[in-house]
Amino acid sequence: MTPAIFGISGLALTADERAFFKEADPAGYILFGRNCETRDQMRALTDDLRSIHGRDRLIVSIDQEGGRVSRMKPPEWPKYPAGEAFAKLYEIAPASAIEAARVNAEAMAYELALVGVSVDYHAPFDVRRPETDDVIGDRALGSEPMQVAALGRAVLDGMARGGVVGCLKHMPGHGRATVDSHKELPRVSASEAELEVDIEPFRSLSSHPLGMSAHLVFDAWDADNPATLSKTVIEDVIRGKIGFDGLLLTDDIDMQALDGTIPDRAAKALEAGCDIILNCWAKMDDQQEIANRFPTMPEVTAARLERVHGAMGDMAQDCDVAGLLAKRDALLAIVEEAA
Repeated sequence: MTPAIFGISGLALTADERAFFKEADPAGYILFGRNCETRDQMRALTDDLRSIHGRDRLIVSIDQEGGRVSRMKPPEWPKYPAGEAFAKLYEIAPASAIEAARVNAEAMAYELALVGVSVDYHAPFDVRRPETDDVIGDRALGSEPMQVAALGRAVLDGMARGGVVGCLKHMPGHGRATVDSHKELPRVSASEAELEVDIEPFRSLSSHPLGMSAHLVFDAWDADNPATLSKTVIEDVIRGKIGFDGLLLTDDIDMQALDGTIPDRAAKALEAGCDIILNCWAKMDDQQEIANRFPTMPEVTAARLERVHGAMGDMAQDCDVAGLLAKRDALLAIVEEAA
């Protein structure tokens, strides 16, 4: 099995994609807006992916957070708010915010599961700061570690109730980035003591089976390499200080924060200790080269992948999505009422 998650070019598999995926046997797939048109179309696509491998337990993933990060959009699917909505409610009524985040995630997960998505790269556990770049911005669940952890746990719980595995991202924390890592490499100069704030939400949920790295340089830990490519950060911080022993994905390996060819980036990430390469843009040449260079995964990665498969639950039966969303909206209305 290739230790990579690959993108898909369109609304249905091409003949070349189907043949390649069957031979390469990647760990899973990621969907974007280009792959999401209707419920029936998405279900046909995800069923096709599973038929290639002959197994139901398969990472078919997406970035569906709400707000700006929504691949499945209205009018076909409901509109979901960004994390900031729950952060604002938490400042007034923490218990209500936790419940709102949970029911919102449960409704979202049910919609994902209906179309065959098993993993959602949600929630961001990044602690927001005044200088945080807008690439995180209103996606953040708060500026205080305990709040971020509480709301993030609610999101993961809600996802699980809908049969979908959520994700801890972006380890060891993206909140201090002052530039967009999609476009350039952020550098963080905070001290090791200061960075305890950033890793605390991840540490509190370190037993979760799935996480994602960050393309940031942390001077206090490794001034020469971004976290995704840093053996020091992965071994000493993510696996050590945070205590995460789940499946560690790279953030999108195509992002401009990283240098070099895509296959070379993949090699460096795997050597540093990432388990799985996330290669999003469905560029067949890059995918083929990754599969050629890394045709098998280590036993420890395979075991971590099986834990993710084991966390994929059965879809909630007869889920009342409208009822869940109505409950969420009633709770979020507390903010307006308090204004």
